[in-house]
Amino acid sequence: MPGHRRTRSTLTASAAAAVLVLTGCTGEDSPENRVGDAASAVESAASRAGDSVASATAEADRRFDDITGGLDAKSDVRLGRPATGRDDRTTVEVTVRNTAGSAKSFAVQINFTRANGDLLDTAVVKVDGVPAAGERSATARSNRSLDGDVRAEVARAVRY
Repeated sequence: MPGHRRTRSTLTASAAAAVLVLTGCTGEDSPENRVGDAASAVESAASRAGDSVASATAEADRRFDDITGGLDAKSDVRLGRPATGRDDRTTVEVTVRNTAGSAKSFAVQINFTRANGDLLDTAVVKVDGVPAAGERSATARSNRSLDGDVRAEVARAVRY
């Protein structure tokens, strides 16, 4: 997964800088100790970021596995512009259009990415009771704080 490597590299560099600044103020014995501590902290931070995305993706898979008899509805989904909420999480409005002859529910997986396609997070939003030939909106929210230029894309959508 090349996108994860770039995200991990960015997180690694940020964490390394923060650790170096912090350890530089503690009066540690030698530069070697500080570099070793920084490398360890960077590896840990990168691992947690990767684990977070993997966990969110696994949860999305579980939620879609629970749906039976669904039809692909990706073309019936529109997204608004991603924004940062008061809790520093990225949100995006998800609007679904029901082209069926009766009320239906939708499950939509939203991937939050960088402009270059690096996956930052994923979320699933359910939109229940969309009337026949009608539309309904909901808000998808990232599982954690995301920084920088965050984009949103529909990874998959099911009408059931």
